[in-house]
Amino acid sequence: MYFLLKPILFQFDPEKVHYFVTRNLKRFNRFPGGAALSRAIWDVNNPRLQKEVFGLRFKNPVGLAAGFDKNGELMGEMANIGFGFVEIGTVTPLPQPGNPQPRMFRLPPDGALINRMGFNNLGVDVVAERMAAFRRNAKGAQKQLIIGGNIGKNKVTANEDAVSDYIKCFDRLFDVVDYFVVNVSSPNTPGLRALQEKEPLMHILNTLQQRNSKNGISRPVLLKIAPDLTDSQLDDIVDIVQQTRIAGIIATNTTISRENLTVAESLKNEMGGLSGKPLTKRSTEVISYLHKKSNGSFPIIGVGGIHSANDAIEKLQAGASLVQLYTGFIYEGPALIGRINKKLLDR
Repeated sequence: MYFLLKPILFQFDPEKVHYFVTRNLKRFNRFPGGAALSRAIWDVNNPRLQKEVFGLRFKNPVGLAAGFDKNGELMGEMANIGFGFVEIGTVTPLPQPGNPQPRMFRLPPDGALINRMGFNNLGVDVVAERMAAFRRNAKGAQKQLIIGGNIGKNKVTANEDAVSDYIKCFDRLFDVVDYFVVNVSSPNTPGLRALQEKEPLMHILNTLQQRNSKNGISRPVLLKIAPDLTDSQLDDIVDIVQQTRIAGIIATNTTISRENLTVAESLKNEMGGLSGKPLTKRSTEVISYLHKKSNGSFPIIGVGGIHSANDAIEKLQAGASLVQLYTGFIYEGPALIGRINKKLLDR
């Protein structure tokens, strides 16, 4: 059904299509029997798919990457179509509109997207209340859903004050998420990637780890990194994880590279982060490098260019414990989740 609709949907602005599709998915799930039908069509529910990573039990190892559900509006619907976990955000302390539109571009010949959304979200207070309501009302498969909170800084916050933004999001979301992701690797907030340097990154992560306990409970903290880091920078990342004792890494965010694209120069030159098939090889290389360099001492969530079950298997074989979808989900539709899980069961 998705492949019948996809040629029509791809005629329109990607951001408008996103909201059109997600609104109608929510409506479908509200109809009597709609949620059950979603699960019957897409969800692969088998205890052999369960996996325990950084102290959390995942229903299956296929998750939705941050950026798709920025404001925590689709958690139930994503559980119903088979995701084992969902990462909301990126969330910032204050609401912000993001960058001017248009800010997302499809590159169909390359199976890719360019986005410069700019952390558009409703702010941490709204998202926290929405997630608390979801937790209170969750039923069935929704109760099993692991939810991550991807946190960032507001555009107006100077880098030297960035830690305060991460603290605000961390404290506000602590009771409603299962794990945290520190996002310092988006190319769409000016100066943000400078926070990937060792000194400021250590400061942010150590500060969060010092606050990472409430009534005897702590949350796994992960770091999301860019695919554009050099080997020496990746060595620093391994050292940072080991020194700060965070739970793991998400590899990788979008890239600023435009190598080997086949689309017109005008589209190549759009500012923003590139995701999808052009990122498949590089993200797997980063996963493999980190896994080998660290001797597998911390979990890695693999994301970047997963458009098939084989792409997901390659990430897992390279050292990832879990995988996430974004662009592949848009291009291949919700059936991709089931294809990956069925392939894992076959193996």
